Amino acid sequence: LKNPLAKPVWADPENGVGFLGTDNLGRDVLSRMLVGSQLSLIIAFSAVLIGTVSGVFLGLLAGYKGGKVDDVIMRIADTQTAIPFLVLLIAVIAFLEDFKLPFIPTEHNELAKMIVFIGLGSWVGFARLIRGEVLSLRERDYVHAARALGVVDLRIMLRHIMPNAIQPAIVSASLLFGGVILTEAALSFLGFGVNTLVPTWGKMIADSRDYITLAWHLNFPAVAIMLVVLGANLLGDWLRDILDPRLRGRRG
Repeated sequence: LKNPLAKPVWADPENGVGFLGTDNLGRDVLSRMLVGSQLSLIIAFSAVLIGTVSGVFLGLLAGYKGGKVDDVIMRIADTQTAIPFLVLLIAVIAFLEDFKLPFIPTEHNELAKMIVFIGLGSWVGFARLIRGEVLSLRERDYVHAARALGVVDLRIMLRHIMPNAIQPAIVSASLLFGGVILTEAALSFLGFGVNTLVPTWGKMIADSRDYITLAWHLNFPAVAIMLVVLGANLLGDWLRDILDPRLRGRRG
């Protein structure tokens, strides 16, 4: 190996290598972080999209239909909420280790499973938010008028209710983005991450755990994760302030 665990040039001008140093195999940390950021962000964006779409749909269905449909969806949500999310993910990943997703190339199967599992596991919060909004909106006059005109339920949900109920989901999606980044990092650190040649930030930290007393460079991907999560949370707070009419009224 050439220059393993080398310090950055700004910390050691004589023997340093690269702007952020090298890892235990002599690979440039900055290059791996830049390449790995793509995979981490793809996982986050895709999982948030899956969680948002599935949660919004189930929340609309539960809130609008009510009755047994609402009871079944909410009991499933209660059951999932009772299990710690990370523990549930590890159990699902271990149980479906050999499962092959349809229409997905073999080399991308592990990545796709990671995205799908995290995304489908994130529906509960969206469903509860949307259901609460729909329970109020379904009794509005314009909804009753649409029913009286013979508009089908699906059109009422998608055209008349969802546009007025989607705001909390937008804020929640921005907050979930940071949560997915942290979840992927935790899974990688515990050995349940994606085994690809392209590293994620979480996998970079996991690869350095055996050299934790020497590999101080693992702080760099950790700081990157912290900054992305902080940025996502700040974005969520900003969107909430913009989209919530009650908060707009207070500022005014």
